[in-house]
This record gives sequence, C-alpha cells and structure tokens, in this order.
Amino acid sequence: MLHPTKEENGEINDVTCGDAVLHFLSIGWKVLFAIFNPPPHKGGGYPTLFSGICCIGVVTYVVAEIATLVGCILNIKPGLTAITFVAIGTSLPDTFASMTAARNSRYADEAVGNITGSNCVNVFLGLGLPWVLGTVWKLNSAGCAAVVDGNASADVIFKSCNYMVPANGLILSVILFLACSSIGFLILILRRVFLKGELGGSCTARYGSAFAFITLWFIYIIFAGLGTYGIIDLDSYIRGEGLGVVPETFANVFDEAKKRIVGGPALMQTQP
Repeated sequence: MLHPTKEENGEINDVTCGDAVLHFLSIGWKVLFAIFNPPPHKGGGYPTLFSGICCIGVVTYVVAEIATLVGCILNIKPGLTAITFVAIGTSLPDTFASMTAARNSRYADEAVGNITGSNCVNVFLGLGLPWVLGTVWKLNSAGCAAVVDGNASADVIFKSCNYMVPANGLILSVILFLACSSIGFLILILRRVFLKGELGGSCTARYGSAFAFITLWFIYIIFAGLGTYGIIDLDSYIRGEGLGVVPETFANVFDEAKKRIVGGPALMQTQP
C-alpha cells in the first residue's frame, strides 16, 4: 500500500509525486510478488526470505537478458555490455536497498555495508562457485580422461583438463576497478575525518561527493571500454607482446573507438 511512513525519530514522511509515479509503474511487480511471497509472520519469516531471494533472482535474470539483447541490437561487444547495461540492471536492487537504508537508518553502516557486501557476493560467490563447478566438470570430462589414459604430453593434458575462459581486456578492467574503488573508499574516509559522516552533510559536500563517484564510474567505463575494443591492449603488454598499435592522442583514441563500434564485427574481422 502507498501511504505516509514514520521515521525512527517520529517524523512523518508524506507520499511524494515521485513515490506515486514509481508505485504506479511497479504495481504489476508488487502484485506478482505479493502472490508468490507468503506473509512474513509465517514460519518465522524464513519462507518469505527464501521466496524473496528467488523473486529477486528471477527479476535480475530478466533484466540481464534484456540488457544483453539491447547490447546485441546496438552492436556492442559483450564485454562493454556487461560493464554497462548488464551491470546497471543487476545492480538496481542493491541501489534501491542502499537508498532505502540511507534514508531510514540513523547511521550509514547499512547503506555502505550493503554495497560492499553485495560486491563481495558477486566476486567471491558469483564468480567463485561457477569456476569451481566448471573446474570439477572439466577434470571429470570425457576429453580429459581420454588424454590422460592415452599418455598424452603434459601440455595437451593441461589444455584438455584445465578450465580456462580467456577474457580480452579483463586485466585493465580489474586494475581500473581496484583503483576507482580505492579512491572511493578514500573519499569515504575523508568524509568521516572532516565531515564526521560518510553520508549527508552540507549541500556542497553532498553534491561534490556524488559528482566524484559518478566521475569515477565514467572513468572506469571509458577506459574499460577502450580495453574491450583492443584500443588499449594491456593484456598483450603483460604477456610480453608489447602494447601494439596504440593511438598517440585522445582524438585518435575516440576516432578509433567510434570506427570499431560503428563498423562492428565486419570491421574487426578485416583487421590483422
């Protein structure tokens, strides 16, 4: 139901126009979730928790598939689609959860903890569990058993029994993510020292912090996208192959990016 809410300090928050519009747009999802989720007082709340997680997983899957389809229609490479459309779509539940926690909680622990915790789950569980399953499956596959029983060379056994998924531009993306995350945590630490709080503050502090974090996101997207399209080829450099053909100026960089994005797969195939 759409109704005024009461804060912990007793303050009453009335329904705004934005809340009413968002409620109207999401009424179908709310009815659907109300049907599939039992009341929270049943079973100590555990059935509601389990069904809620399942509903979030289904919606996240739908959003990810739609985002992937949009990237395919716009002729964007999967790597760039993953860090833009798919990442935004799958992070919306975390965004709204952190926003709700920041508004309703007295401290910023829940909002910041939700962000860091969700990323830990994505990295350690979301990547770790599939990699473990993939590695176990590869070791027990028929191809691995055949090369082991056939006394093949160590190089053939390594390639046949090891689960490897190469990703172009991943090294640059990880380095950028770590650098931008470190700067983000530094901003939070500075806010704690000088403003006595990670959230809120004066109008200048709020908008300045928001601008800094949005700028970090754009920096990550731009340079990670250039790495995905091979314009900044850090992977080859680490493998000892050199940086390859890197445009000398930013103008050439963006011109090359535009040609590769607009040209699509046909242009990529014609390049040596």
